[in-house]
Amino acid sequence: MFAVLLGGFVGSLMGGPLGLVVGAVAGWFLSAYLRKQAVAGLSRIQSGFLDSMFAVMGALCKADGVVTPNEVQAAEAVFTQMRLSAQQREMAIAAFNRGKETGFDLDAELARFRQISRGHPAMLRMFLQIQISAVAADGQIHPAEHKMLLHIARGLGLPESQVAQLEAMLRGGQRGGSGRSPDQQLADAYQVLGVSASISDPELKRAYRKLMNENHPDKLASQGLPDSMREIAERKTRDIASAYDLIRDARRQ
Repeated sequence: MFAVLLGGFVGSLMGGPLGLVVGAVAGWFLSAYLRKQAVAGLSRIQSGFLDSMFAVMGALCKADGVVTPNEVQAAEAVFTQMRLSAQQREMAIAAFNRGKETGFDLDAELARFRQISRGHPAMLRMFLQIQISAVAADGQIHPAEHKMLLHIARGLGLPESQVAQLEAMLRGGQRGGSGRSPDQQLADAYQVLGVSASISDPELKRAYRKLMNENHPDKLASQGLPDSMREIAERKTRDIASAYDLIRDARRQ
């Protein structure tokens, strides 16, 4: 709409009423072109997200020297969870296999994804979260995998503390809190929100609201998160809310 009004205004300055009409029409075509470019750009981001995500996942699963059947099943579980189409599934498998190849350039892939995602922090954290979820699907993270997760975080421009934060979120989202004591679950909740236990109530609420805003599924979708990953984004906001509720309830006792 702005392009139409602008075109009409410029046209009227140049050619009176006729120029107004011509300018408005030109503005409409410009607006349509920009919308098309925006949609195309978003599609490129989504495609790049899936390609880089599964390539890095393949490299990560091979970090301990071999890709185990459990890790292959974990990748398959991600395919299913994301409800990938047949075409997307083929692309994901090809990317996963590319990441397993000897000589795969992990740093170049991470740099490529940072460029594709335009450096949006929430998108980068979502990328890292999925990698952690995939390697932890068998109930453990091998030391070599943990080391590579730290490497991935650095390559994405994220602090290494993000790995611990997302691991805490993963534990908190597991049924029964993974057998952890109430104190351990509370410590995980603070780590999920990225705050210390000494934080004041108002600061805690601000940190919670900031995280919820950054990770809102609609906001991530506007930044290029594929529709197939919306469920994962929604689960993350629930995990953040659960962590906040756990802390708030503990403070009321």
